[in-house]
Amino acid sequence: MSPRTVVIGVDSSTQSTKAAFVDAESGRLLAVGRAPHVVSGTAGARESDPEGWWQALRDAVAAGLAESGASASAVTGIAIAGQQHGLVALDRSGRPVRPAMLWNDTRSAPQAAGLTEALGGPDAWTARTGSVPVAAVTASKWRWLRENEPDNAAATAAVRLPHDFLTERLAGTAATDPGDASGTGWYSTATGAYDPELLELLGLDAALLPEVARTGATRVGSLTAEAAEALGLPTTTAVAVGTGDNMSAAVGLGLGGSGLLDHPVLSLGTSGTVFAASRTRPASPALSGFAAADGTYLPLACTLNCTLAVDKVAALLGLDRDDTSPGGEAVLLPYLDGERTPDLPTASGLLTGLRHDTTPQQLLGAAYEGAVVTVLRALDELLRACGLDPADPEVAARPLRLIGGGAQGRTWVETVRRLSGRPVIVPGGGEPVAMGAAALAAAAATGADPVAAATGWRTGDDAQLPPLERDSATWERIGSVLDRASGPLLGGF
Repeated sequence: MSPRTVVIGVDSSTQSTKAAFVDAESGRLLAVGRAPHVVSGTAGARESDPEGWWQALRDAVAAGLAESGASASAVTGIAIAGQQHGLVALDRSGRPVRPAMLWNDTRSAPQAAGLTEALGGPDAWTARTGSVPVAAVTASKWRWLRENEPDNAAATAAVRLPHDFLTERLAGTAATDPGDASGTGWYSTATGAYDPELLELLGLDAALLPEVARTGATRVGSLTAEAAEALGLPTTTAVAVGTGDNMSAAVGLGLGGSGLLDHPVLSLGTSGTVFAASRTRPASPALSGFAAADGTYLPLACTLNCTLAVDKVAALLGLDRDDTSPGGEAVLLPYLDGERTPDLPTASGLLTGLRHDTTPQQLLGAAYEGAVVTVLRALDELLRACGLDPADPEVAARPLRLIGGGAQGRTWVETVRRLSGRPVIVPGGGEPVAMGAAALAAAAATGADPVAAATGWRTGDDAQLPPLERDSATWERIGSVLDRASGPLLGGF
């Protein structure tokens, strides 16, 4: 019997690092090492020290190795899936010039608007990059840095995304992939390369950027001696080029590009995200038309406020997160960090419909409902962009695949079921982002197709929940508030 080989899939997210140790043959999850990140900032700023991500990666790998019982010599591959869009500016020695500006940093909203206008409007951006600049996009953050911290911009010798930064620390090679690159605002999904005209508009030298790996290439190198010593792993460990967290989740779920995904994915985390795999390059200013890790496309819509915002409401009310009831007449839009979809970066939370008999449990329920309706409306736009009518009974009956931390929460699951009216599938394996990264790591080590590897690993123990009758009254009540809402209304509440 051949000795077991192990691969490591790393999910480096906004709040923490998870290192999944996976049996490369069976896909069995052996252990998950975890380490927290520190996020700082007020008044729209959200920053982290990239060196903290590197330390968290070391800690998570050490914890996972100890818990798994695997020998370090059995590890054959490692891949990073990172939070998208973050701006990592490095000096000539490869050290951060300043803390990384994260995806949910909204300070660059004016720069995003200026960039949109400078190129001729949303349609011009969609035609090139598949996405319109918003505060989340890296290009907006680079423009902000040049305008507000010119000395730091001038000192920048390399610009990286979070996953690029960690991959380069592992392999010593500057590389990125089409999936994560498609969220920068300077990569064209139309041409599959950096866009020279956009780089000129941004004042960004292409020499500062990592090379984009060709589609299908998964291996960027092996662990450097320094990285191998830091992680306690062999230098023979293959390093995958990695990707963004959403693209990695698609791999982990075994999503390919045989057409629009029958089961759209709804991810409930710090952000609320909906995406689907498609061979069609979508073009809608309301979406992020990302590339996928396997050469197809990953149309995606993202909201800023999801589990973290609702947990904050629960804390303010002094309630357990599942001590809820439906919101009744109350509508609570928990836009505590501004909002990305709809594009309201200066918004704050909005509460309306309050009555004498409104209970704290209803207020918390209303926060769940506001977050869920916001992301489900984004799903409808995604379906329309891919040529489907959300009101078509056949389309409306397609199951939602629910992932993220919220997928483990009873109230989140039941609120999605009640407001979507769809069947819901909760993957039983857990950690789709890390498992997708593990599949990329296995591909780097063996040359196999990562989506095929992830598909072969699936254990079939997903929970499939039947649809509930859709709560149309709540949907329409919240939708009416959203339709009437404007920047001044939400921004000034």
